[in-house]
Amino acid sequence: MPLKLKRYAGNPILEPRGDDWESVAVFNPAAIYMKDKIHVLYRAVGEYYPYVCRLGYAVFDKDLNLMERFRDPCFVPEPKVWERSIEDPRLTELAGELYLTYVTTPTPSPPGGVRRRLGIPMPTDSAQPRTALAEVKDFHNFKRMGIMTPYGADERDVVLLPEKIGGRYPVIHRPANWVGHGYNTSGPAIWFAWMDSLDGKMVEHKLVMQAEAEWEGEKLGAGPPPIKTDAGWLLIYHGVDKNSVYRAGAALLDLKEPWQVIARSPQPILEPEEDYEKFGDVPNVVFPGGIVRMDDELIIFYGAADKVCCAAKVGLNELVASLVAG
Repeated sequence: MPLKLKRYAGNPILEPRGDDWESVAVFNPAAIYMKDKIHVLYRAVGEYYPYVCRLGYAVFDKDLNLMERFRDPCFVPEPKVWERSIEDPRLTELAGELYLTYVTTPTPSPPGGVRRRLGIPMPTDSAQPRTALAEVKDFHNFKRMGIMTPYGADERDVVLLPEKIGGRYPVIHRPANWVGHGYNTSGPAIWFAWMDSLDGKMVEHKLVMQAEAEWEGEKLGAGPPPIKTDAGWLLIYHGVDKNSVYRAGAALLDLKEPWQVIARSPQPILEPEEDYEKFGDVPNVVFPGGIVRMDDELIIFYGAADKVCCAAKVGLNELVASLVAG
């Protein structure tokens, strides 16, 4: 039997609430374990038009009991830098500092299914999303460091690795427009790049993974920042099939050359099965974005159906062993 993640019995761990900024959907959470608490940043929607996303902040204990969920958003779009939406956060602790990568666009739009259901037109002129970087001061204060992705690449799923390699910052990203002639991939794939400074740009791009199995046949994207193990960097990622079903997989990347794939799961480790994953604003979606290590156990945080936040667990050694054996 292929290894599967074990869902938390209390799923969803966060659902929409109130009548304003997080009343419609809360999903695609990032997570970090600090000072005996799990800190979660999540994407929140309060209205379908305009489709403005902000980040909310919640704190859990080790057993995933909710300790605190703040009433106000912790990170909101900044019009001065052409942000109208803050989406899909990822958190990386690096050299004692905490960093946030996030997706932003000046022309946000709700998912296609929502647009069709509510009769909301696509923007006449639609800008492609970009990914930006910020330093996290205390989960309520952030220092923006600017756009980090190449112009026109249509970027989501950008994560910083949690340590430097050879004095440089390693980054994994997913340029959706880098497809076809000259890119050696027929669909959006996972790429690697270097940054010489965190306020600079990504350079020396290398293709890491493209679709192989049918369940990931349309596109791939990185999930949370990789976890370092003796066997390699453990990367949780999502794959999308031709029916737009989102599933999660796992891969091991070389420790010194993270663009080299050591192993990857032939079958998904998580796929939509529960009602909260199959029904929502975008049906049939599990989208991993956060990961926390508790000794030999991993807690993976994911968005379900673009509607709620969930969690699942797996043994670290068990997952690595299954990848090596496969």
